Amino acid sequence: MDARQLKVEAARAALAHVSDGMRLGIGTGSTAEEFVRLLAEKVATGLTIVGVPTSERTAILCRELGVPLSTLEETPELDLTVDGADEIDPALTLIKGGGGALRGRHADNSE
Repeated sequence: MDARQLKVEAARAALAHVSDGMRLGIGTGSTAEEFVRLLAEKVATGLTIVGVPTSERTAILCRELGVPLSTLEETPELDLTVDGADEIDPALTLIKGGGGALRGRHADNSE
C-alpha cells in the first residue's frame, strides 16, 4: 500500500467514528483532506454534521465539496476532531506541523 492509500484508510477509519448530528473539528493536511472527501460523500447521502475547519485551506475544500461549516465561536464544543500527525513517538505524543496552518485557536474536543 502506498502513502496515499494509507491516508485514505486512516481517513476511512476516522469516518467510522462519525455519526449523525456530530460537531466535527476538521484538521489540515493531506490525511485530513482525504477525510473531507470521504465525509462529503456521506453528507451527500444524508449524513447531517457540522464541521469546524482548522484552516482556510480546509474550509475551502469543505465548501467545494458541500460539507456544512461553522466556526469555533459559533460551535465552541466539538464531539470529535479529525487530523493527521507529522510524527508520533513511542508514548503516543503527536506532533502536528510547525503551526503554519493554524487559525489562532485550537479545535479541541469538549471532553
